[in-house]
Amino acid sequence: MFGYVRPASDRLTAEQQRYFEGAYCGLCHALGSRFGMAGRMILNYDLAFLAMLLSDGHFGGCTKRCMAHPVKGRMCACGDGAFDLAADMSVILTWWQLQDGIADHGFWRGLQYRAASLLLRRAYRKARAMRPAFDESTQQHLRELARLEQENCPSIDAAADTFAQLLTAAADETVDSVKCRVLKELFYHLGRWIYLVDAADDLKKDIKSGSYNPLPLRYRFSGDALPDAARRELAQTLDSSIRAMAAAFELWDFGVYGPVIESTVYQGLYAVGTGVLDGTFHRQKQVRRKKGGHLYA
Repeated sequence: MFGYVRPASDRLTAEQQRYFEGAYCGLCHALGSRFGMAGRMILNYDLAFLAMLLSDGHFGGCTKRCMAHPVKGRMCACGDGAFDLAADMSVILTWWQLQDGIADHGFWRGLQYRAASLLLRRAYRKARAMRPAFDESTQQHLRELARLEQENCPSIDAAADTFAQLLTAAADETVDSVKCRVLKELFYHLGRWIYLVDAADDLKKDIKSGSYNPLPLRYRFSGDALPDAARRELAQTLDSSIRAMAAAFELWDFGVYGPVIESTVYQGLYAVGTGVLDGTFHRQKQVRRKKGGHLYA
């Protein structure tokens, strides 16, 4: 995935931060136990958010050690099958993201994607065997997205909708029918938001490499920066997706993860979107590294 979906950690209480870090560590251990070190390498914010949404909302905390914390164990979420489900889906999503990177780049620039794909191949085959329907759905929507890219489709709605539909399949194994409908709505607008934020974030790189990006086609501009009018219109589009996510969030009780998810939807996504559009998103991450603050991928 992409690493854009994160809570406003400075707005969380100590207990809420503990639940968030526990979910992050819980997914890391699920990835490690099911897929080894290759699985743990793909961990990021977006995937932890996916796990919290799929969770039953209870925190069965346990203390575990790992390579990152070999001496003092960290509290992590345990006993929730949603983290295993999220781990399997995470591998499948990351695998096909890598395949897309291989297809979009030449031999030399695609070497990093090929190397990562080789490391993840065994994990992907295992995840595919456990979640064949999700894997097939992912492939189907990525084929449609590739078709739109080949056609240089100027509609940001068509491309964003295809990626959004891909993500809604993550809710298909949710047993409760009401929660399933809530998650599908939430995942749809989250997928749409991620696609458009990523397009804005990658704009300069895509212009330079000649890769497909719907924003210059939609807003008809030259150069590698969004004009002010286009930036304002895109910001309104992103905000409308967040508002739709918020409306879906209010329809379900997400238990102990509720405040973390709420912080992500109501504050974190707005902050990331603003940072991407203003060009400050990556500088903010660098500042946090220098200050030694919490920073997850």
